[in-house]
Amino acid sequence: MDANTLGDLLEAAADTGLGDLFALADAIATAAGGATAIEDREQRILAYSTVAGQPVDEDRRQGILGRQVPASAGNTEQYRRLFAADRPVRLPALTGTGLPRLAMPVRAGGETLGSVWVIDGGSLAPDAEDTLVQGASTAALMLLRARAARELARHRGGDLLRRLLDGTAPEPATAAARLGVDGPARVAAFVPDSAASVPDAERTALRLLDVVRLQCEVRYGRQACVLVDGVVYAVLPAPGERHRGLAEDIAARAGQALRVPVRAGLGEVVPGPAGLADSRADADLVLRVLDADLPVAAVEEVRPRVTLLRLADVMAEHRELGAGAWRRVLAYDAGHGTEYARTLICWFDAGCDMAGAAKLLAVHPNTCRYRLRQLREHAGIDLDDPDERLTLWLQLRVLAGIRAATR
Repeated sequence: MDANTLGDLLEAAADTGLGDLFALADAIATAAGGATAIEDREQRILAYSTVAGQPVDEDRRQGILGRQVPASAGNTEQYRRLFAADRPVRLPALTGTGLPRLAMPVRAGGETLGSVWVIDGGSLAPDAEDTLVQGASTAALMLLRARAARELARHRGGDLLRRLLDGTAPEPATAAARLGVDGPARVAAFVPDSAASVPDAERTALRLLDVVRLQCEVRYGRQACVLVDGVVYAVLPAPGERHRGLAEDIAARAGQALRVPVRAGLGEVVPGPAGLADSRADADLVLRVLDADLPVAAVEEVRPRVTLLRLADVMAEHRELGAGAWRRVLAYDAGHGTEYARTLICWFDAGCDMAGAAKLLAVHPNTCRYRLRQLREHAGIDLDDPDERLTLWLQLRVLAGIRAATR
């Protein structure tokens, strides 16, 4: 095939939208005289030729079926040789029934993007190597265009998803449809453990986004993920029974990849796109109550913790909700070295049972009785009033953060 014909074929392939790699593979196969495959850097088969009558072998068949080059020690060595070269490389057959290859790395600006492989069935054209050089150059252009298009689509999709999650999308249903989100769903939030040492937080967050995005694509065939203020959000379609296990799996995989623990919070399942902002708010709250003992949770698992957390937020914002006898109790403890605040919490948690409170405190019940009598006298608290007991418990538990189990 003459150079003009080859050039026409390559130009036609490159001009089809973002580039039809299958048309390019056919063009190279026709010009070089051998069945052709185009791969990415991870040895995934992106396109292959379908020119009739050209010899193929079992490795090609298996690769096309799995869209992935079969792993083997021989393959690893051939790719090492290929990616070290800057010209077409002739590679022997890996098995007795296999066929040799002519291969060329696909590069752009020094970056290796993939490779082009042509099977040598004994009838390659004399200028097959030149054909492969031209074909690899065109493949590089197509792969760069495709990558740019993917990045643009992701950027636009990320902006749409941000608007859905913060409740500013003017038409949630339309935005969700463009993202492929339809029907009931919930928001999952992933974040590196804040207690872990991360040298480059921004880079770590971007890598976490890649892991979450990939895992969602594997499971759902699509992804609706976005990075916002260091948190990776993913929209998981209902039913939600498997979401907890999925979040655990993603957090574990991400933790291994990033070498830092990852936590995950799941919001409530909502009936449609308009509720995703609420589900995101739930997920954010769950992240705030997670710890080393519970790194992954759905909001329904930690509802009491989340409720108390929101109460703490509200009470901290309003002066009148933070006033009251609890401050006098804490001040007395601080000034006299007593444990009246913790005694109260243990008594409340024990259902106002003196024996139960004494057990939590590891003291005699009479000690509890004495402390409560002294407390009434020094802090002016009416423990017979159920409203005062409730208010006091909330303030000590939520604002002071005192727990019965704290020693």
